[in-house]
Amino acid sequence: MSEATRLSHGRIRPGLIVTWTVLFIGGLIMVSPIAFMFSTSLKTADQIYDLRLIPAAPTLANYISVLADGRFMRWFFNSTLIAVLVTLSNCFFDSLVGYTLAKFEFRGRYFIFIAILSTLMIPTEMLVIPWYLMSSQLGWLDSYWGIMFPGMMTAFGTFLMKQFFETVPNDFIEAARVDGLNEFQIWWKVALPLVTPALSALAIFTFLGNWTAFFWPLIVTTSKELYTLPVGLSSFAVEQSIQWEMIMTGAAIATLPTLLVFLVLQRYIVRGVMLAGLKG
Repeated sequence: MSEATRLSHGRIRPGLIVTWTVLFIGGLIMVSPIAFMFSTSLKTADQIYDLRLIPAAPTLANYISVLADGRFMRWFFNSTLIAVLVTLSNCFFDSLVGYTLAKFEFRGRYFIFIAILSTLMIPTEMLVIPWYLMSSQLGWLDSYWGIMFPGMMTAFGTFLMKQFFETVPNDFIEAARVDGLNEFQIWWKVALPLVTPALSALAIFTFLGNWTAFFWPLIVTTSKELYTLPVGLSSFAVEQSIQWEMIMTGAAIATLPTLLVFLVLQRYIVRGVMLAGLKG
């Protein structure tokens, strides 16, 4: 390697410095509120207004108090149950409909797909009243089913899965038919394993979206026993408006599952998003 080449490789480019600086500052801004939340959760009431990131005398008493509260654990259970069931429903129905639209030729297929996509342009706030009226007429108000039914199947998930299923070679499907598999078995055993990155990304996005959902659960529930964690924390904040350390502790516990999901499955998120962009 020549001297000029070594210098060019070893030189620090100004553009790279600016890029990393901007990324570092942006990351610091995004992480600071989370770090402050966890820091405050380890403080006593007397230390709340101490802005040091590391408390002078950190304590786990707040966590013990919050976890001992039966209401909080019930809200945690509700959020977990709803997020898991809605995620499973999305993965099943969105992938099944996406496979049908991608691999079956039938009259009206294009218009059905356009109708599904058109719902993405409707703001959620405009759908709340129809959802509420439907829940009221069917007796779903203040129930788990009432919270879950609007998200059991989504247009985004259907679109995402359809785009991926279109990349599955038709030869594989025809070979499975020759082997005697029915259409459901072909979808389950042949096509679905080939779109695992998309299915993983859909599952992660759906779980996180339902775990943090606030607007619709707040409207459809009246019993505190059915509150999800975000709704429960809002009422807890009103009741415990002075005990900020308790509020921050509840928020920290509610944030932990989302952080764990992202840290463990981040490669699936990135891969799914990148492939979704390529397929779009």
